[in-house]
Amino acid sequence: MSVSSRELWTVLHGLIFGSLFLLAFAGGLAGLYSLRPEWVTVAGIRERLRRLLAGTWLMAVLAWITVLSGTYIVYPWYRAKAPDSPRSLLLANPATKLWHNFGMEWKEHVGWFAPILATAVAFTVLYYGPQLAREPRVRRALVWLFAFAFAAAGIAGVFGAFLNKVAPIR
Repeated sequence: MSVSSRELWTVLHGLIFGSLFLLAFAGGLAGLYSLRPEWVTVAGIRERLRRLLAGTWLMAVLAWITVLSGTYIVYPWYRAKAPDSPRSLLLANPATKLWHNFGMEWKEHVGWFAPILATAVAFTVLYYGPQLAREPRVRRALVWLFAFAFAAAGIAGVFGAFLNKVAPIR
């Protein structure tokens, strides 16, 4: 079995970077949810906050790596002017045209919400620090931002997997 460099980049973009971002979501969500003064001691809050800071920044970095590698490495191959490019193949067939018109457009535009929102969450955790444990409204807002980032990335990932199945980058 051989894997072309384009296929390797596609795997790195979606399966490695994207999947790690989505997995990091569970840790960040649990960290935000459990950062409550009634559940944890002051020492526990400091320890959880260090882990939450590292996790949210790692998640933001993974989101940026995923989006940037998709936008500037994988996407140009998808959109190539060649008649056998994945984009051309999808648009040439009325049965698969919607895959490009909706699926790829989602990935191109809405997918960028994930790193932006993940960075906003990481920055807010850094900004509030230990005070975040005493701010349930801020924690709740961060959980919602996290959820929107996860949803945008998750939907983009599903579209990416289906798009690659219907019209793979070779």
